[in-house]
Amino acid sequence: MTQRISVTDDAIKIIDQLKERYGPLMFHQSGGCCDGSSPMCFENGDFKVGESDIQLGIIADCPFYMSRDQYDYWKHTHLTVDVTPGRGSNFSLEIPLGVRFIIRSRLLSDEEFRLFHQ
Repeated sequence: MTQRISVTDDAIKIIDQLKERYGPLMFHQSGGCCDGSSPMCFENGDFKVGESDIQLGIIADCPFYMSRDQYDYWKHTHLTVDVTPGRGSNFSLEIPLGVRFIIRSRLLSDEEFRLFHQ
């Protein structure tokens, strides 16, 4: 089955390292500028998900949330969580590893769009 969000093998390796250290994790993509434009990784429950957030899916056994406003901009895309060298968000758990999570996107096919927007 096609998912709205996926994760690369490189990102899974980092997520697994973080799980070993912190336990269950969650991701949130809020939107906006700077730190908010990258997916942020938290210990599960450390970020308070609100009514304006939706769960987009699960990656590497971690729920992935996105603000509804951000989703409105990205609803035509499939998202892939990846990792790249560099400093991440001030609050995201991967900072000490010298990497940051990023989003890669592609447009949904017509079939995928119909499937997700029934």
